[in-house]
Amino acid sequence: MPLHPVIETMLKQLAAAGRPALSAGTPEQGRALVAASRAALGDGPAIGAVTEILVPTRGGAIGALLLKPAGRPAGLVVYLHGGGWVLGSPRDFEALARLIVARSGCAVLLPDYRLAPEHCFPAGLEDSEDCLAFAASQIEALCGARVPLAIAGDSAGANLATVATRRLKGRVEPIFQGLFYPVTDSDFERPSYHAHSAGMPLSREDMIWFFDQYAPRDQRRDPDIAPLHADLAGLPPALVITAEYDVLRDEGEAYAKALEQAGVPVRLLRADSLTHGFARLHNHVDLAERAVDDMAQAIALACREHAP
Repeated sequence: MPLHPVIETMLKQLAAAGRPALSAGTPEQGRALVAASRAALGDGPAIGAVTEILVPTRGGAIGALLLKPAGRPAGLVVYLHGGGWVLGSPRDFEALARLIVARSGCAVLLPDYRLAPEHCFPAGLEDSEDCLAFAASQIEALCGARVPLAIAGDSAGANLATVATRRLKGRVEPIFQGLFYPVTDSDFERPSYHAHSAGMPLSREDMIWFFDQYAPRDQRRDPDIAPLHADLAGLPPALVITAEYDVLRDEGEAYAKALEQAGVPVRLLRADSLTHGFARLHNHVDLAERAVDDMAQAIALACREHAP
């Protein structure tokens, strides 16, 4: 399908304004670009409460936002934000998390995991694991009741979410994993990398740069970096949502197929007309809002099915 007209207009405006690529400068400059987009993207809906908390990890305590609905949460979602393991913060993704809370009825824990290159692999992954384990052990204190635990994320955050879930298998058991356009491989020659790079929010060059910040080249097929190469049996049911105009589309869809082949219940949705990063555009793009709602409803259904 054609590129969504709102996104097409936005990309033209950014190009005319001379906005640099995420990979054109330093990590600090890239983080500033992401943070500067918050005002333009808008706020999320009103919810019950947003609280800053500390989460203990093996690398030291890290901050997190705990977002809760007005009533008793139907579940708790550990949500790991995107940004190529290099960019982003909980505040940059608060509006998206608010929408997930409002649509799912669940609480969301949004950790401020450590970023590369200051903290390379596996620092962010270890933080993600420890946050998931913390959420499981403290779920009654966080939510006021024993509710189901789910995990979700977008892009590199979806990578961390599914890898952390696999690494904790047998110790922590989320009932669902929700993955927006996940990074699942380190192969930059897939067709989508060449078809949907130029002029898009995320380019092939950006992804190469992100990997360069995150991990040495000789480690990039490690299953803890490229989960497409892992044993996926026994993982929780998943919803994988890819974007039509995204360099990561092919590997995300390959990951959904690999989950299915491993016996994991999985549903794959391709968000036609949309680009990488669409979830943060929910206030501006109808199809993006619909895709986020699909994820929130899938989380809500999984929590209802596993309600104590």
